[in-house]
Amino acid sequence: MATGFSINEYPNVDQVYKDLRKLISLPIRSIRKNEMENIIQNYFEKKCSKSKAMITKASEYIPGGVQHNLSFNFPFPLVFTKASGAYLYDLDGNKYIDFLQAGGPTVLGSNPTSVRKKVIELLDSTGPVTGLFHEYEYKLAEKIVELVPSVEMFRMLGSGTEACMASIRVARLATKKKNIVKMGGAYHGWSDQLAYGLRIPGTRHFEANGVPRSIFKYTQEFYPNDLNSLESVLKRNRFFGGTAAVLIEPVGPESGTRPLDKDFNKGVRELCNKYGALLIFDEVVTAFRIGLSGAQGYFGVEPDLTVFGKVVAGGYPSAGGLGGKKEYMKYVSAGLQTGTKKALIGGTMAANPLSSLAGYFTLCEMEKTNACEKSGRAGDRLTKGLQKLIQKYNLPFVAFNQGSICHLETVGTMLLDIDIKKFWTIKKTIAEAHKRKHAMEEMGAAYMSEGLVTLAGSRLYTSAADTDAVIDDALKRFDRVFQKVEGV
Repeated sequence: MATGFSINEYPNVDQVYKDLRKLISLPIRSIRKNEMENIIQNYFEKKCSKSKAMITKASEYIPGGVQHNLSFNFPFPLVFTKASGAYLYDLDGNKYIDFLQAGGPTVLGSNPTSVRKKVIELLDSTGPVTGLFHEYEYKLAEKIVELVPSVEMFRMLGSGTEACMASIRVARLATKKKNIVKMGGAYHGWSDQLAYGLRIPGTRHFEANGVPRSIFKYTQEFYPNDLNSLESVLKRNRFFGGTAAVLIEPVGPESGTRPLDKDFNKGVRELCNKYGALLIFDEVVTAFRIGLSGAQGYFGVEPDLTVFGKVVAGGYPSAGGLGGKKEYMKYVSAGLQTGTKKALIGGTMAANPLSSLAGYFTLCEMEKTNACEKSGRAGDRLTKGLQKLIQKYNLPFVAFNQGSICHLETVGTMLLDIDIKKFWTIKKTIAEAHKRKHAMEEMGAAYMSEGLVTLAGSRLYTSAADTDAVIDDALKRFDRVFQKVEGV
């Protein structure tokens, strides 16, 4: 491995899929019913009563009680009051090991002192936003151009969703073609045109409630890890407006839940060259987590455009941006210059001084401390420990990682397949997915009761704050959870 990357050893993708297929062929193994009742009564009801009271009040004013999907946990969301390094603390004073890490952006660990001090200095001077240019807009853009080989210019936006929206508008202007092809199961934000083929490949528009089907006239999906599937879509599109761009997550859809063969991205690059489409890497999760040059640096593949988010603001708001070659980035230039049709983009709070400064100093600190490598070593230690526990209790669970992006699949919800040719099976598959999702939520609750915060009970992000002692403590907690699984 080239130094500086989070991934020390790339997963054996064939073996991962073999294990995952076996997992979803078996009956669901979740927490025993009596143990789940004990967890709810003795942990959540007794030890999280202040959280429950606040969420009950919040539900009167907020739909579902929380403002962000990540915040919702079974049996009710918890209220967190402090984040520091590898740990979180809730309203009732309970302490947790944090494997959510705000959904991925805090590679240094939560609320790092070095960045916080700079933010406080900024708040004492400029304040969080002026609506005018600030020096750290330039410094952050310069730093990203320095770190990511394919990026010659960078424009900051308000979120990864906005950056994905901008990327496909730029691609259409640059190529004068119409279609956007995405990998089935990938998530590229919640804009209308990209709310297609979400979570499970083949779902097409089924998860896009509130979006007219006509919106997807020029959006298609292809099957993950299948270059033939991609090429068949590209061939067809030649007769229906051409393909403006292929948009992928470079470690696989939903941040590597369906991992890609190591050479897959090179194959996609070649197909994009062959059919005159731009290659867009959605590196919202992977940029600066896999390495400071992104997943593209690790795989040695240069996309035409790169979508940024998460780490780009170091865990602070307005984390989003688009980078790429100058010939493409001219379509998102600001101001009133004439001569080039510009993509319609905006965002009052984009590139605010607070987010720009936080992003810049986060990247500097990560570079100085080798944070990507440290977080990756923690991910390796955690994954290997989980694999030993799975073997110890003879469970069908699957654990694998791409550096500091760790996966613990206990039900394989997102590994189900939808066959559009057998349309009569789709309803049953979606029902099975919801059933498995609930089992996953129960596992997440069991982890939480042992002081482990995860992303939806199936993904874990490690950080540079995760020492060997932190990981070993976490594994003891996972051990206690696994003891409560049906059949153990």
